[in-house]
Amino acid sequence: MNQPVIMGIVNVTPDSFSDGGLYLDAQRAIEHGKRLYREGAAILDIGGESTRPGAKPVSIDEEISRVVPVLEGLRETGAILSIDTRHAEVMKAAIGAGATFINDITALTHDPNSMEIARKSGAFVCLMHMQGTPETMQTDPQYDDVFAEVYAYLKARIDACLSAGISRDRLYIDPGIGFGKTLDHNLVLLKKIGEFQALGVPVLLGASRKRFIEHIDPAAVNGARLAGSLAACLSAHNSGIRHFRVHDVAETVQALKVYKGIRD
Repeated sequence: MNQPVIMGIVNVTPDSFSDGGLYLDAQRAIEHGKRLYREGAAILDIGGESTRPGAKPVSIDEEISRVVPVLEGLRETGAILSIDTRHAEVMKAAIGAGATFINDITALTHDPNSMEIARKSGAFVCLMHMQGTPETMQTDPQYDDVFAEVYAYLKARIDACLSAGISRDRLYIDPGIGFGKTLDHNLVLLKKIGEFQALGVPVLLGASRKRFIEHIDPAAVNGARLAGSLAACLSAHNSGIRHFRVHDVAETVQALKVYKGIRD
């Protein structure tokens, strides 16, 4: 738990916010995943439905057809394979194809069958906070106290999983940077991210290439958000966070190695 764990992002979609369309072809996605694993990603997170702000849902069949061949093609790597989905049928198909980690932006609330699929699978589960839906979440997000409300939501979802028979050692949480949050909301959560560890499960930070970086530095346009992504990662690591979901694996691994070298 003291060593950083990197989750590499493999978006098999035409419209994800940063790399949409680059890896829609299954073979290209498989090669990309293998490269991320070689660069140091212990977990590969495969997603077949974009959940960027304003994204439209895709059919279950389409999502399955995108992710299953990629999961099957990455089984030989030795990486932990994660399925990034909010749909129980996709979870089930992905588990059959080798996934042992479920990453759900709705914390197993979107689909009434998700909790049972997750319980039976024995997979790890990451519970994320999101206000609204991908189509509406950035319209006008409001909180009285963003940290307290996100914390309470994640605690409630952990409790729901425990009650359903999913053990604590299978759970992760993600405060959902950029999912129904303004810049100020994101910054509060990033500044206080270490406090989420009091919930007793690992915290997974997903801040890679997100728009809040451009809001701080307007020059960070057209995907030029690597430096900001690394800054968020190192700040969280300094607060005790050890799990990071990123696009840029090699650069993140190097930044964390240098940070550790200086610290130690």
